[in-house]
Amino acid sequence: MTTTSDNDNLEKLEEVLGVHFKNKNLLRQALIHRSYLNEHPKLPLQHNERLEFLGDAVLELAVSEHLYKNLNKPEGEMTNLRAALVNTNNLSGIAKKLGIEDYLWLSKGEKKDTGRAREVLLANALEAIIGATYLDKGFEAARDFIKKNILIPCLPKLLQKKVIKDAKSYFQEIVQEKIGVTPSYQVIKEWGPDHKKQFEVGVYLDKKLIATGQGFSIKEAEEKAAEKAIEDLNPKSQITNNKSQITNKS
Repeated sequence: MTTTSDNDNLEKLEEVLGVHFKNKNLLRQALIHRSYLNEHPKLPLQHNERLEFLGDAVLELAVSEHLYKNLNKPEGEMTNLRAALVNTNNLSGIAKKLGIEDYLWLSKGEKKDTGRAREVLLANALEAIIGATYLDKGFEAARDFIKKNILIPCLPKLLQKKVIKDAKSYFQEIVQEKIGVTPSYQVIKEWGPDHKKQFEVGVYLDKKLIATGQGFSIKEAEEKAAEKAIEDLNPKSQITNNKSQITNKS
């Protein structure tokens, strides 16, 4: 099966990525945003969201393995480093440096958008490419790609500036220390067109809703919810040392 697109010069992109695909359609699919299919419903390929889901898991495993093998640091610090390496800001920046934006298959309306929504889109595309690499060439090739493009350029800088904890990790540390509970996150609602969907996520402790956050991806909404939960940790809203006494701001 072959497809055509204005930006279908995959050989040039493969050179930049350092990955040459046996199944070119896996790479094509990694670049197809849902909005493009809305305008081209007969395209014989899916959008990239399933590949993004897989790539996210491969990325987390590869980064975790690298940190475990190469850094003699406690679990909490490695968790913070991993979060900083795989967050939307970092991944979108890497995608821009690789020039992935020039190869994305987007609707006419989506091409005009910039800002946070575009950053999420780019980060998702990079994860989809990792997923495609894993399916086409295996975990070792995906790990090599992650090491070359994410770990080697970014990890030394994070170590040098002593990475600040992301909100989810920080909130988890607080509540685990206080009450021995791990926060859980659930999507409360979603809205907007498929190609520009927004999410509201709640953070829960023992099934009790603590705070909510909104974003253009579930990850971003989770981070916003954690930030709000941290903000609410004040004298009027405390997480006590007793599990049964989780209280909200009155």
